[in-house]
Amino acid sequence: MITSREFILNLTKNMTPKFRYDFKEDYKAWKERAKEKLEDLLGLPLEKAKCDNFKAEAPEIKGDLTYIRFTFESEDGYEVPACLVKKTDHVGKVPLVICLQGHSTGMHISLGETKYPGDVIEGGRDFAVRAAHEGCVAIAIEQRYMGVSGFGGTDGRPACLHGNDDAGHANGTLLIGRCAIGERVFDVMRTIDVALINFADIIDENKIIGIGNSGGGTATFYAACIDERISIGVPSCAVCTFEDSIMGMYHCYCNYVPGIRKYFDMGDIAGLMAERKLVIVSGKIDRIFPINGAKESFEIAKGVFNHIGNGDNVYHVVGDGGHQFYPDEVWPIIHELLKKC
Repeated sequence: MITSREFILNLTKNMTPKFRYDFKEDYKAWKERAKEKLEDLLGLPLEKAKCDNFKAEAPEIKGDLTYIRFTFESEDGYEVPACLVKKTDHVGKVPLVICLQGHSTGMHISLGETKYPGDVIEGGRDFAVRAAHEGCVAIAIEQRYMGVSGFGGTDGRPACLHGNDDAGHANGTLLIGRCAIGERVFDVMRTIDVALINFADIIDENKIIGIGNSGGGTATFYAACIDERISIGVPSCAVCTFEDSIMGMYHCYCNYVPGIRKYFDMGDIAGLMAERKLVIVSGKIDRIFPINGAKESFEIAKGVFNHIGNGDNVYHVVGDGGHQFYPDEVWPIIHELLKKC
C-alpha cells in the first residue's frame, strides 16, 4: 500500500506543466500569457495603499555603515517594517538590493544583528550588510508572518510555521484568493515603489537586485519573475522542482501556491526572467531543496534563456555546503552582470 504522499507524487509523474515553454510560440507572447497566469495564481495584483504613509527614523551611523529604519503601507491597513543600509560615505546613485530573510526570527538577521537566543548570522545571511559593503544600497524588509510581522512573542518564531492564531490567518488568506507568497511578492513590489520615491537620489533605478535565502529566496524568485524592474534575481536555496522539494517532504505552508503545479514547475517560471539576469544559488548538500531538483530546474530555465540568445545571463552557483547563502561565490557574478545593466 502506498502512502498518500506517494500517491500525489505519482499523479505528477506524467503531468507536463501547461505553461512550459515549447520553443515554438513567440517568446514575448508566451511570457505575457504565463505572467498573467502566474499573477492570477498568486492572487495578484493587490490594491495599493491610497497613501504610502512613509515614516523614517533618524539615520543611525555604525562605523562605515548607516542604517535608516522606516515603515510604509503596502496596502491600506498593512504596515511593512524595513531598514535601508548604505555606506556612511556613500556618494551618487548605486544599485538597490532588496534583501529577504527566510524562516528566521526576522529581518534583523539581514542587518547582521542578533535579537533572540539561537539567532544565526553565519552562512552569508547578513545580506544587507554584505550588499552595502559591495557598494550597493540595501533594503531589508520584514516578510509577512515573519519577525515583527509574525507571531512575535519571546522567540520571534515565524507565524506561518507554527500552529498559532497568526498561522491560521496566513492560511486563511487562501479563502479569499490570496496566498502568503503573493502577499510577500506584493510587498517587495511596493518596497521598490517607495524606495524610488523616497531614496531616488541614491538609487540607480536600472540596477535593482533581489536576494534572499530559503523562504526569502522563494519570495525573491517569484518577485523577480513578476516585477520586471528587478534586473537581477538571486534566489538561494529555493529554486527546485516541486516534486523534489515542497511536494517531496514537509515544508512550511507558505511555500504553497494553490494549483500551480498544473501550470508551472519552478524552472518554467524562471523562463519569465529570460530577458534579464538570473543567478540560482544552491547548496550541494541542501536536504530540503535537493541539488538534483535544483539542477533540473536550472536546465529548464537555461533552455529558455538560450532560445532567446541570453544564455550568458543565467547562472547556477552550487556551494559546497547546505541550506545557506554563498556570498563569496555569488557577488563576483553579480558585479559582472551589473556591467550589462
